Amino acid sequence: VSILFDDLLLCYNSTILTKKELTMALKDIINTRVHEYYWEYDYSCAITSLKILTEIFDLETNPQILSAAFGLNAGRNRLQCGLVQEALMFLGIYYKNKNLGPNEIANICHEYINLFQDEFGSIECKELRPQGFSPDNPPHLCEQLSRDAIYFAAQFIHKTNDKYNVK
Repeated sequence: VSILFDDLLLCYNSTILTKKELTMALKDIINTRVHEYYWEYDYSCAITSLKILTEIFDLETNPQILSAAFGLNAGRNRLQCGLVQEALMFLGIYYKNKNLGPNEIANICHEYINLFQDEFGSIECKELRPQGFSPDNPPHLCEQLSRDAIYFAAQFIHKTNDKYNVK
């Protein structure tokens, strides 16, 4: 199922949706998809993030991208959070497809990392993951963090699109 952020914005710009309704609609989409990808497919936060961002912004990706994302699942090593790394991967692919240059894309990614750090307090999985890492942890401890981080990424992309006049 492809979810077009532009369709939600069109409804907002046509005053079919208020800003609050637009926000709620996007959050509902993200919440539903996070839950589905975690509990029906047992995807990691990284894969969940990448898949939802590609759906929201209607970006087709090569299956090798998902394969690479599975291989990059660094959070299991308590390093950079998968929600951060997959957002960065998405930003690179998305803005390259929008014809931005490497320097612009690098600047966007640096800005994203800094804003993510400010918003969530860290970019490291070991610091972001509720209850840390224990064999006794239930699955998908990061479900709420994933919802929040994916919504944060979607907002960042929308604002960045405006800033760089990306359609």
